[in-house]
Amino acid sequence: MEIKKKLVSAIAATAAAAMLFSVSACGGSSSSSDDTKDDGSFMKVDVFSSTANYQGTQKGWFAKIVKDKFNMELNIIAPNVAGGGDTLFDTRSTAGNLGDLVIVGMGNGRLQKLVKSNLITDMTPYYNSMTNVKRYQAGVDYVTKQAGKDGVWGVPGGVSDSSPTESADGIEPTAAPYIRWDYYSKIGYPEIKNLDDFVNVLKQMQDKAREETGKNDIYAVSLFKDWDGDLMQNAQAASQWLGYSQQNSVLVPADDDESKITPASQVGSAYDQMIEFFNKCDQAGLVDPESTTQNWDTLSTKVQNGKVLMSIWSWLGKPRMNSSENAEKGVGFMLAPLQSMNVYTPGFQPEGDGSSFIGIGSKAKNKARLAKFIDWLYSPEGIYASAANSGGAACPEKMCWTTNKDGQPELNEFGEKAMFNSDGLQVPAEYGGGSYNDGISALNFKTVNANSIDPNTKAAFNPQLWQTQLDKQTKLSKDWSEHMDGAKTDIEYLQKAGKLAVAPGATYTPPEEDSQISTLRSSVKTEVVNASWQAVVAKSTSECQSIFKNMGKQIDDLGYQQVLKVDEQNAKDLIKARQEIVKEYADKK
Repeated sequence: MEIKKKLVSAIAATAAAAMLFSVSACGGSSSSSDDTKDDGSFMKVDVFSSTANYQGTQKGWFAKIVKDKFNMELNIIAPNVAGGGDTLFDTRSTAGNLGDLVIVGMGNGRLQKLVKSNLITDMTPYYNSMTNVKRYQAGVDYVTKQAGKDGVWGVPGGVSDSSPTESADGIEPTAAPYIRWDYYSKIGYPEIKNLDDFVNVLKQMQDKAREETGKNDIYAVSLFKDWDGDLMQNAQAASQWLGYSQQNSVLVPADDDESKITPASQVGSAYDQMIEFFNKCDQAGLVDPESTTQNWDTLSTKVQNGKVLMSIWSWLGKPRMNSSENAEKGVGFMLAPLQSMNVYTPGFQPEGDGSSFIGIGSKAKNKARLAKFIDWLYSPEGIYASAANSGGAACPEKMCWTTNKDGQPELNEFGEKAMFNSDGLQVPAEYGGGSYNDGISALNFKTVNANSIDPNTKAAFNPQLWQTQLDKQTKLSKDWSEHMDGAKTDIEYLQKAGKLAVAPGATYTPPEEDSQISTLRSSVKTEVVNASWQAVVAKSTSECQSIFKNMGKQIDDLGYQQVLKVDEQNAKDLIKARQEIVKEYADKK
């Protein structure tokens, strides 16, 4: 899974926009009768996709599905591949034709500009037929609100009709303490009451690993710098172990208690606790000395080569070590039984993930067919067709899965490989042939959260949550389950143990920031990040604490209190948005 990026947008929700929040399908720009017509002929569709990592004609099995259903061929235009940042977007916008289909972000006022410049189409004339999209009306309404003008301007990604108070993470949280379970088992599964215990356990694991392999370049902890932003990213991510998420320079509690909104730089904050944890690890000789200079790619390779014993995230350790072969040997990363953890997890987002949306370009032909295509992407069939690999929806029915005699979805042999071991996998000719990976949808746009429930199967779209998949145990998963109260997944264990902190799934867009605040923020975050790393490698706990405390004074001298005022208000507004989405969802039930 890719790291979940923080959304920083620049749209203020005005009172007028709020009035436009409800039913976006009842107004907007007028459309001629020709807009609703479709001649049915073959159509090459230009798709401007800011999420795509491939440019050119869609290939393989997904291309065959689209051709067979819609008589269309997708030509992907990808700024990520073309390079130049926003240059391609600006050039095509100036020419008045962004694309037939448009997948772009809503931030920085972009959606409003697209609407004002008449670069995207109001889909109101087609909306009555978009029955799949209507399941996610809250998401459509959110796009309308951000557009600031009545109409159906697009549909956001990451929507769900599941409860915003239920974890959207599926089988495992994004950030939690993961350890090499094979070495943990070899030292006798010691109790881990708190972070100090965790340091001691990691020391025992490192000693055991070095003893068994004869390699002294194995470290319990390995960190990296290249994702640092307002905070030292690794410590910020680990703060999620304690139930907090980041909102710029402050930490926001999952339980929506405003009194717990905390500056990360405050002594005793969850961020401070993780800085001190890493420092104690460093004092014990557990931190890779290359942590201050290496990048993500180097760390990733070390994890894959067995040189790292702890992973801050589920998606770092597990995919690089828990191969089928290793898992059958009992080797791999699994969630540690840290008793003091209260792991942050986001709830499902009825309004979408707030990052990107899909719409129709104003110059497109056969708009009715494009509207049908968008609607199909939000149908169960379209969700499966948009599959990639593990962590998302299963690939298409029949090709990848069937229902068993009990009516439960079950991966077939091809589907098992496609989801978990797809390198070199070839698709049968009847489904389009070619490489499975090459045939994955190049749109790279996930319409619906894959952990949501398929109304047809009554199971999640994600096969990792299917009972038929959970029943398949390896030596590694079986041993972990036996020591974790019989849980089959990390989320199940955390729920049973009362160690899961669900933050309601609100879609919140912070208002545009004053340039003076942005300038102050730049100076503050440089000081925070530098001091955080200095604290991690301090020679003693007292020195670590002194550096961190002094950092707070330094940033105050830089004008941090002005930045903090903005960040605290945004955090309060986020909590308010969470409370509102919970109420709205409850009112609809």
